[in-house]
Amino acid sequence: MLPAFPLSLVLTGVYLLSLPVHAQTGAQTATGSAPLLIVVNQGDKDISLVDTVAEQPIATIPEGVTVMHGHEAAVSPDGRIAYVPIYSNVGVGNPGLNGHEMLVIDLPSRKIVGRVDFGHGVRPHCAIYNKHDGLLYVTTELDQDVTLVDPRTLKIVGTIPTGQQQSHMLAISPDGTRGYTANVGPGTVSVLDIKARKTLAIIPISSNTQRISVSQDGSMAFTSDQTQPRLAVIDTATNKVKAWVPLPGTGYGTAPTKDGRSLLVAIPSRNLVAVVDLATLNVVDTILVPSAPQEILVRPDGKVAYVSCNVKHQVAVIDLSDWKVQKLINAGAGADGLAWAQ
Repeated sequence: MLPAFPLSLVLTGVYLLSLPVHAQTGAQTATGSAPLLIVVNQGDKDISLVDTVAEQPIATIPEGVTVMHGHEAAVSPDGRIAYVPIYSNVGVGNPGLNGHEMLVIDLPSRKIVGRVDFGHGVRPHCAIYNKHDGLLYVTTELDQDVTLVDPRTLKIVGTIPTGQQQSHMLAISPDGTRGYTANVGPGTVSVLDIKARKTLAIIPISSNTQRISVSQDGSMAFTSDQTQPRLAVIDTATNKVKAWVPLPGTGYGTAPTKDGRSLLVAIPSRNLVAVVDLATLNVVDTILVPSAPQEILVRPDGKVAYVSCNVKHQVAVIDLSDWKVQKLINAGAGADGLAWAQ
């Protein structure tokens, strides 16, 4: 069902082109030899572009908003366009301003070139590019749904109801057929049929849950209980919690390794990343990182994981061959969402 409100798309104009971009000497473009790590900095209301070969920031792009800020980002498969939903001026579940748009950023020129307007305040938060149908899926919390955007036209082409409040984060199964939202305040996970655009199930977790990811084979989904230090492991065949993994502290963002053997779990209160063996569903290692790890992104080659650490304004680079931090990269205040631009 298409939204009843009109879509407003603002293409590149004088105002957008005049937004400042701060770059360091020798910065490469997104189409250059070095892939880029995109870091969304809540506190600075900008995104950092990190050269992943030199492992250092080469530019920042201001979001151009005065009060609200983005939390997450998605990047087009060709690595040229970043999409940053502008969420709010507060955290999930708190009273404050309600964002209504998503920025479209051209990475080679480092300019905002468009905006998708959702028509009213929806607190858009997490954007995921589904390579199977070529659409962007954006959590739109206050409408209790996920909004589908065609990145070629920047038009809204549909919605999928989640049936829950605070559908904050989204993960899509490897085959592109299922979506999973972590519904923070209700403490549930909604299971979405991507093709039919409907809710299949709502899975109770606790009174509060955060973040969501899916295993490489699509057989399990993972979300962190915020009321006690444990990880819910969801069997995606039955849409039920099949196991609880005790953690060394309350978990947050998660990411599976590319070989499918391990799950990395951020533990903000302990400044740790826990390593869960997915065969035994036990924590087998912990890695000390800077203060308050948030999001984890595993590099496409599977050799490295990036961890945003928002209190220290840094990204930790973890070597997945020995589970050790090999580098700390400076980012902005409130470093949070991560995305990869090849």
